[in-house]
Amino acid sequence: MRAVAGWLTRPVPLARVAAFRALVYAFVIWDVLFTFDDVIPHSYVPELYQPTLLARLVHLPPLSTAVSYALLAAILLLCVLAIAGRAQRVAGWGVALTFWVWALNSQGFSYVQHDHMALMVTTLALPTVGVAHYRDQTLSQAAGWALRCVQLATVLTYFGSVFAKWSRAGSLVTWANGSVLTWAIVRRGSHLVQWALEYPMLLRAAQWGSLVLEICSPVVLFMRGRWLYLAIGCFLAFHLATFIAMGIHFLPTVVCWFAFLPLERVTERVSARLRLPSPAPA
Repeated sequence: MRAVAGWLTRPVPLARVAAFRALVYAFVIWDVLFTFDDVIPHSYVPELYQPTLLARLVHLPPLSTAVSYALLAAILLLCVLAIAGRAQRVAGWGVALTFWVWALNSQGFSYVQHDHMALMVTTLALPTVGVAHYRDQTLSQAAGWALRCVQLATVLTYFGSVFAKWSRAGSLVTWANGSVLTWAIVRRGSHLVQWALEYPMLLRAAQWGSLVLEICSPVVLFMRGRWLYLAIGCFLAFHLATFIAMGIHFLPTVVCWFAFLPLERVTERVSARLRLPSPAPA
């Protein structure tokens, strides 16, 4: 148990959390404005609201138009404060609360986007670290635990989809040998991949490849160095391929992959060039 606890809370520099936090909150701003932007339109049809289990447990009602706009404004303001490093605890927990309300409303109209799972966990995990500055190289177990939570949620996005495929198709072999990609390309495929419909065995091989990638995803949690970067590159290449082929981007999960990277090296170089002062010792 002690080894597991040590793995879950392996210390990382606070600067890594600060950099990752800025990236995540900048994406949240983009997300609610351009991709996860259906909450305000939902306010015009509250009768269609079918809350998910968690929304039912917390008795979240359909949001009015005024509340939806106010919620959007709150998310944007809190994200800007968090990126700027101002009122970090208040801004962090504020983003977590408002973004979860936003997400639960969005998911309550018959379509649940599992690409946001890791991002939602991220907004809850980051505020637990407390104050973190861009040039603070202090090692922190709280920072390590928060990033490990994000890493686990990111990996489970893929590994969990294996069980979804299993339950829907009856077996993984049935799914991998089926016509999932053929149907997807016919329905929404770009002109760049229409030619693949003439090669069904190639599409089946791609399905097997994606399934193996998802089954093996937990291995990433134990990789380091070049092997880790190579594994992350494989997953990002997978998402790039699905975006080119079918317009499926999975950007919320892609952003969470940065929790595996030593982002403090980037912020240190940027801060040095801008000649920003280092934080005063506690």
